[in-house]
Amino acid sequence: MIVTSVTVRVPAKINLRLAVGPLRPDGYHGLVTVFHAVSLFDDVTVAPAETDGVTVSGEGAGLVPENGDNLALRAVRALREALAERAGATGAGEVADAPGGVGVAVTISKRIPVAGGMAGGSADAAAALVACNELWGTGLSQRELCEVAATVGSDVAFAVLGETAVGRGRGELLTPVRAPAGTTYHWVLALADGHLSTPRVFHALDRQRQGQKVADPELSAELIQALKEGDPVKLGAALTNDLQEPALALFPALRKTLDAGIEAGALGALVSGSGPTCFFLAASANDATTLANALSSAGVSRAVRPATGPAAGARVI
Repeated sequence: MIVTSVTVRVPAKINLRLAVGPLRPDGYHGLVTVFHAVSLFDDVTVAPAETDGVTVSGEGAGLVPENGDNLALRAVRALREALAERAGATGAGEVADAPGGVGVAVTISKRIPVAGGMAGGSADAAAALVACNELWGTGLSQRELCEVAATVGSDVAFAVLGETAVGRGRGELLTPVRAPAGTTYHWVLALADGHLSTPRVFHALDRQRQGQKVADPELSAELIQALKEGDPVKLGAALTNDLQEPALALFPALRKTLDAGIEAGALGALVSGSGPTCFFLAASANDATTLANALSSAGVSRAVRPATGPAAGARVI
């Protein structure tokens, strides 16, 4: 059967812990983070075309580049190069004859907020990798796709993997965290009326830490124990993010959002990644509905989305 197009659904992520170490010589910060995929998804479709191109619609589409800077297109190029390398191709002609030698039209339908701290761009890149792997019939394993993903961006490999995982290095070195069978957490996402640049938040953190001795980042034993037990109360108490304070300094309105969620009974509240999305943990589906209604009534965000986790990684639909 000839495959004419492939659509992949890919989840947003939140960081249950984000510990940021000192600035490294390569310009990145060492991280220890706990990624958690949640049920807010982008859909990415790929189809053969004369040349590579991307079209974006939906949530924040106007903020997403539709040129070579788009992470999904960068992922397509990275996969093509990896396949050529795998085939032992050394010249342009051999690359063109390898799988993926033709162009790809990428269509992205966004629901994950752009520049919201939920890795929407990385998710789209992961989806493009999984979709092209299927379209081209190249048969790379999830592990092999994660290796390519790590060359594209820090969060891309996790979006391929999904579920819950500890990330080290820049976040690309992943170790899955297993939870009791059937564990489901109920989250409420508060989408902010605005955006935050990840580099800008990291620079703000560096300014706040100026003159301080910064320790290497560590994993939280309390958080991992809570996840292994599937205990939402313990999990809510163990949520931490070193980027929260610099994000709040740059986007002070988020304090009201976090406070409103806690007042409404959330078990835990945190800025997601570099922000400005805030997330809240509820004890049950009913509690999540009550919490979402309270946040909507408080008017502390532009939109509220209930979600569950952990969600599966990028998958063909």
